[in-house]
Amino acid sequence: MSATDVFPLIKAPTGWPVPLVATLAMVFLAGLDLAGAILAKEWAENGNVRALVLGAGAFLVLFWVYASSLRYAELALVTMGWVVILQVGLVLVDRWRYGVELPPGKWVAIGVVLVAQAYLLLAPAASTQAGGPR
Repeated sequence: MSATDVFPLIKAPTGWPVPLVATLAMVFLAGLDLAGAILAKEWAENGNVRALVLGAGAFLVLFWVYASSLRYAELALVTMGWVVILQVGLVLVDRWRYGVELPPGKWVAIGVVLVAQAYLLLAPAASTQAGGPR
């Protein structure tokens, strides 16, 4: 009996296009990661054991979704998309839930980083041609 028999990988419906499946995976991964981060902060600040258990569970589900998503999309694409969405979520949670105020220069830096990451995600990949760089 293998691990995939106990926890089978998640399968997308057959008619769904790969970009849709990859995007949904990125959003779901970011949501799980964000939930786990908030629960970790709750455990660190208040020693809430329930937050510890729920956070650990969130990260176990995150690993399962991540492994499943790699059946449909490239590792770098899924990871970068997940990280970009997570970064935006963490900045917003810090701002609204924990009252973190960032100076304008940091907002500009966040914008530059997000634009650069969007470029990495959305720019067409270089094709390798015979005799060209590999």
